[in-house]
Amino acid sequence: MSAVPRTRTRTRSRARARTEKAAHPVSVRGRTLRLASGRLSLRIRPRPLAVTLLLALLAAGSGALALTRDGLVPPAEVLGALFGAGSEQAAFVVLELRLPRVTLGLVVGAALGAAGALFQQLSRNPLGSPDIVGFNSGAATGALLVLLHGDPAYVAAGAAGGGLATAVIVQLLARRGSFRGNRLILAGIAVGSLLTSVNSYLLTRAALDHAQSAQLWLIGSLGSTERDQILPALLALAALLLLALPLVRRLDLLEMGDEAAGGLGIDAGRTRVLVLLVAVGLSAVAVSVAGPIVFVALCAPQLARRLSRGTGTGLLPAAAMGALLLSASDLLAVTLPTAGPLPVGVVTGALGGVYLAWLLGRRQRG
Repeated sequence: MSAVPRTRTRTRSRARARTEKAAHPVSVRGRTLRLASGRLSLRIRPRPLAVTLLLALLAAGSGALALTRDGLVPPAEVLGALFGAGSEQAAFVVLELRLPRVTLGLVVGAALGAAGALFQQLSRNPLGSPDIVGFNSGAATGALLVLLHGDPAYVAAGAAGGGLATAVIVQLLARRGSFRGNRLILAGIAVGSLLTSVNSYLLTRAALDHAQSAQLWLIGSLGSTERDQILPALLALAALLLLALPLVRRLDLLEMGDEAAGGLGIDAGRTRVLVLLVAVGLSAVAVSVAGPIVFVALCAPQLARRLSRGTGTGLLPAAAMGALLLSASDLLAVTLPTAGPLPVGVVTGALGGVYLAWLLGRRQRG
């Protein structure tokens, strides 16, 4: 006879809990941010969050230095130009020449860092970055076909199509038997080498002026960026990061193995395909704007992971580190005492080589 009152009590408690949950659609329980529906939850870790904020501030500071470089426009006039109160000369230099380059450098760096984090976690290999495994080469092939034989306005679509086609080919080669990270790396390197040859062939068949501009673009450069590229690139980055956030937790659970993750309701194959599509999209955003810039996607996730001392994908710290690395590299490229401004890809390639040499020496000492 006492079972009925207990059942009613439990029912009332559940109803009261649902009411309170509906009144507060977002709640933070300890270190977990969870929506009322329970379909999306974000785990907040203090150290990675602090590292992300610090890296973002440093990246913004690097961009601010780029706006005031060489003393041509004093800092006070830069602020005036940003808020519409400066002279026409300062407004032209800041808003037309420097701000698009700085902003797109931050966007491209963040896209590369996030893409590298997803690729490395997907392949479970620190070499699994889009520039190493051929996805950037595929995106560059698609963009080159548009640059040399079509309308430059469709470069982004060409880069996305080339990257997606490369991803499909690499996945088909890597999935023979069962999915293995090392197979993905080897298949990507093989396909990337073939596509590099294709890109060289395309340059030899192009007109001289088109080939020169395309060659500079292939190195990786922010020198030809324009204001109308900012909003599409920024919106694409934001959308892809929002799509990636729910996938990160599922991707991290795959470290336990496909069977264990399947026991938790994770579809391993579907998760990998979705992660790959988002990562290719991020690479395409970067390549369509600045060309296939090397080593940022490789170094940013590893450096961010060392600073945050975290495990898993580390998507947001890697994106912030990528923005800082590319912004600082571009600032260095335009301030070095060379015959002319260097393409940023030259600087990132040199810094990436130094990083790999340091990493190799550190492992040998260990």
